[in-house]
Formats: sequence, C-alpha cells, structure tokens
Amino acid sequence: MSQSPTVLFVCVHNAGRSQMAAGFLEHLAAGRVEVRSAGSEPRDQINPVAVSAMAEVGIDIASRTPKILTTDAVRASDVVITMGCGDTCPIFPGKRYEDWELTDPAGQGIETVRVIRDEIRGRVEALLAEILPGD
Repeated sequence: MSQSPTVLFVCVHNAGRSQMAAGFLEHLAAGRVEVRSAGSEPRDQINPVAVSAMAEVGIDIASRTPKILTTDAVRASDVVITMGCGDTCPIFPGKRYEDWELTDPAGQGIETVRVIRDEIRGRVEALLAEILPGD
C-alpha cells in the first residue's frame, strides 16, 4: 500500500452508504487517506436523511454529488469497499476488496439511518486502524 492509501467506497446510488462512509473516513483520517466514493447507478443528489444523520455527528456531506463508478477509480484505489453493488465493481489483482452488508438508507426514516450511520462509523474506524496501524 502506498504512503497515503486510497480507499474507494462503492454503493449502487452513491447517495447514502458510500457517502456517509467517505465522510467518516475523511473526518477520521484527517488527510492521511485519499477517499473516493462512487455508484454503479448514481442518483441525482445525496439522500437528505443521510445528510441530516451525518450533520448530527458534525460531518457535512450536503455539498457532495453522486458519481458514476469508473474502472479508473477502482484501478487507482488500494482498498475498494462495496456496499450492495455486487458484481458491477471491476476486480483488479493486488487490490484489497471488502463487501460491507449494510441496509440501504434510501426511503428510510432518520432513526433507521442513524443505526446505519453508526454501523458505518464503526467499520470505518476498524478499517482506518488496519490501513494506518499505529498511527
């Protein structure tokens, strides 16, 4: 892994789970990790309930825009975390892949999205401890 590892979070719509994960990793890594997110079928905007849930913990993802998943984004990443996008994510040798099974926040109320947000935070904290050990 490079000096500053690159992590790509991928979900179908790039409007909830992957955006929350990217927001947490950017916040917790404080510039020590390059963070990207994308979706196999991106929406037009970020899920407003996800924005609200993240704002409750002091992380602003309101200005983000969902992006389409590209082969180049996967190729340029050290770690690729998928969240329900299945086989649409291209596989390259030498990359670390993980699939996080998380409930999709689309159409969910704030109480459910808070649970998803907190689960994502725990997974991001564990990932950060693995990719930046002893940091």
